[in-house]
Amino acid sequence: MHETELLDVQSNWVTDNFHTLAGDWIGLEEKAQPEVFLSWHWIGNWLRVYRPEVLVLRVWDRGSLVGMGLLCSDAERRHGVLVSRCLKLHQTGLRHQDQIWIEYNGFLAERGYEPLVARACVDHLLQHHRGWDELVLGASDREYIDELSRLTGLTSHIRWQAHCYGIDLQALRKEGSSYLASLSGNTRHQIRRAWRLYEETGALHLERPNTVAEALALFDAIGPWHLRRWGDGGAGSGYANAQFTNFHRQLIETQWEKSGVDLIVVKAGERTIALFYNLLYRRRVYFYLAGFPAENDNRLKPGLLGHALCVADYLERGFNYYDFMGGDERYKAQLGQQKGELVQAGLQRQRLKLRAEQTARRLKHCWLAP
Repeated sequence: MHETELLDVQSNWVTDNFHTLAGDWIGLEEKAQPEVFLSWHWIGNWLRVYRPEVLVLRVWDRGSLVGMGLLCSDAERRHGVLVSRCLKLHQTGLRHQDQIWIEYNGFLAERGYEPLVARACVDHLLQHHRGWDELVLGASDREYIDELSRLTGLTSHIRWQAHCYGIDLQALRKEGSSYLASLSGNTRHQIRRAWRLYEETGALHLERPNTVAEALALFDAIGPWHLRRWGDGGAGSGYANAQFTNFHRQLIETQWEKSGVDLIVVKAGERTIALFYNLLYRRRVYFYLAGFPAENDNRLKPGLLGHALCVADYLERGFNYYDFMGGDERYKAQLGQQKGELVQAGLQRQRLKLRAEQTARRLKHCWLAP
């Protein structure tokens, strides 16, 4: 008998009564090692704000709850003709709601049960919920997706992929090293030069809000800079999307006083040179978004300098990791160390329409290849 056959998986659809779900999730979270996106801070806010209809999976081992997952049903239309019936883990399938972009996604599992829970959940879906074509997971660790595809026999189609980067603050603390000393000579030079130039305006320092109202005002203040940098199109700044800003405003309202979010103003004297919005969870910092002014002098690097000052501050405050998360932007490679790869993938059942789509993709790739 396979180990997963010893696990009992139960499922039911839930539309609005999340109270029992909250207790189960929080209790399991205490026995798990999740990232912030699988904490009740994030998941609970997602349920409260968007109120999706979710298929709740609970995994039991001899009466003990060891795993959970929340799935939304979504019919994706692709290429104008193909309709794929998807189950999406911790995402609604609605573009304006999914722009909050969950990372390190997966089934919540007690420590040591992670692969068993994931496989048990997929096996349950295959056996008891037959009306779906793809299970969409992500952004998740590449190894997690690959292993789940191998164990279940589902075909993995990668929709998005990016390296992820971060800074091991705990290692720096043990070594007694400064953050700047850990960087390349060129990056260190750029930061120190920007530091000197900005200090001609006034001393560099960090400020934080003192109230929830001030925290919300600071989140709103990031908007114009963020919009200018990323634009207001569909793949642009979330500040052009009321569903995105509403999610984060409510997250700040519930988590700021619990130290679940952090908002930082970086100043040179009285001049604001950077604004940061980060998520905090279990001594880990997740850089979520920021806003920077446009500078005419390219020697001024508000992003590099702002991150460096924040990292030094979190190091002093006793945090263990500064996570840039997924994305291949140059500054992440400059400031952090690569620590893996995140992907969003559809784990596909053996459907003729999906096999035809995969074949068409391969032919297109061969046709366009040099």
